[in-house]
Amino acid sequence: MKITKQASAAWKGGLKDGKGSISTESGALDAHPYGFAARFEGVRGTNPEELLGAAHAGCFTMALSLILGEAGLTAEQMDTTAKVTLEKAEAGFAITAVHLTLKAKIPGTDQKTFEELAGKAKAGCPVSKVLNATITLDATLV
Repeated sequence: MKITKQASAAWKGGLKDGKGSISTESGALDAHPYGFAARFEGVRGTNPEELLGAAHAGCFTMALSLILGEAGLTAEQMDTTAKVTLEKAEAGFAITAVHLTLKAKIPGTDQKTFEELAGKAKAGCPVSKVLNATITLDATLV
């Protein structure tokens, strides 16, 4: 099975004074604005790193749901945050790390089993596989 999804970006102007918009095939984002200030200066708005973080958090959490099901477990609640690190390197900027933080309520499991299953999801999630960055995980069973 092969699934293809599409997103697009548009940009007008220079790097610092330009304005861009991001859209997704589903319509979840429809010409949503982004720009230099939102990416590098802490101004409110979206940026590629937070979008990547959202994709990674969503992918990882879905992958864990699958792995839990295979183990005969079902989560009551899972909340994942992805912290994406963008750093200036010799050849420009690079995404160097993603840190996933997961808090989950899963009846019928213990911390050790939970961490093993979460680790499998971290390694097996398709977004994890595409990233060439250090990906770490803190998993807390509540």
